[in-house]
Amino acid sequence: MNGPEGVRADPPADAPAPPADEQARVEAAARESTARGRFRLPLLEVRNLGLLGVLVLLILAGSFTKPAEFLTYDNVVVILTLASVSGVITVGMTFVIIGGGIDLSVGAIVALATVWATTQATQLYGTGGVIFCALAVGVGCGLVNGLMIAYGRIVAFIMTIAMLASARGLAINISSGHTQTLNADNQTLVNLGYKDNFLFGRIPPLVIMFAAVVVVGWVVLNRTTFGRRTFAIGGNQEAARLAGLNVRMHTLLLYVLSGLCCGVASLMLIVLTASGTSANGNLYELDAIAAVIIGGTLLSGGRGTLVGSVLGVLVFTTINDIFTLNNLTTATQQVAKGVIIVIAVLVQRLVAERRAGADPV
Repeated sequence: MNGPEGVRADPPADAPAPPADEQARVEAAARESTARGRFRLPLLEVRNLGLLGVLVLLILAGSFTKPAEFLTYDNVVVILTLASVSGVITVGMTFVIIGGGIDLSVGAIVALATVWATTQATQLYGTGGVIFCALAVGVGCGLVNGLMIAYGRIVAFIMTIAMLASARGLAINISSGHTQTLNADNQTLVNLGYKDNFLFGRIPPLVIMFAAVVVVGWVVLNRTTFGRRTFAIGGNQEAARLAGLNVRMHTLLLYVLSGLCCGVASLMLIVLTASGTSANGNLYELDAIAAVIIGGTLLSGGRGTLVGSVLGVLVFTTINDIFTLNNLTTATQQVAKGVIIVIAVLVQRLVAERRAGADPV
């Protein structure tokens, strides 16, 4: 007999029955892990106000240093468009990290997907073929990551590093190091990336795609059984397993979801550049993880918000834009990102220690 949706009420027949007091403790831990994701959300959203304050300060800094360029309509469109591509990847990364994992291969998957989707062979099937190839590569790489981590019991850090190397190598081999360009049969995709192409007034299509992905991701994370299980597994994987959750299958699905987001981001890059190259997605994993961390999601899993991750993406994209407008080098931008990540992790640890000290024994 089954309990609530997807949760087995009866343990396997050959599984040893835990003592009654241990069973009660495990069930209480599982309920606490689930409730943590459900009921601490308002507190994390209050914390996001701090990120909003940082974003406002950055806007003021950009306006002060480049008053004639920063707050122009064209520059705001550039910021939002660039944030859209990395933001979609960050949505998938948020799910993976809340579930207790990590995915270092997202940038390489994006590179492989853009290259494969823009080769002449795949373009023979038109725009539909390009879209299918980009999404299929993303989902396929996510599936391999998930299978090896969940069922092959390979540490996520090692498996995704291996995927990073393999996907980047495949992208170089397929393209022979050359940029693959879309042909005339895919003009529909190219048109979406034109500077003057807007929807609903003056909103770029890619920004609307990003908003749609965020809304769907927020609903799945905060209003569905899948989202509650993600918080529960990330908070206490063993308790979730003993409570009857299929931890391995759920972990597999989290990496497939991350791969799917990479496929969508690849399509957005193809739309922007009308091409694919093995250099695409370089350091995207750093940007996505950094945005998730400063957005308040714990690297240990079990706690986080999608809204915080989106704010993190906007903060990093705005910093990049200010640095670019002020002619600061890419290396300087990377140093600034590294400093911000360290500060965010230190703040997370201080907050966790204060909470631990405040919890009743």
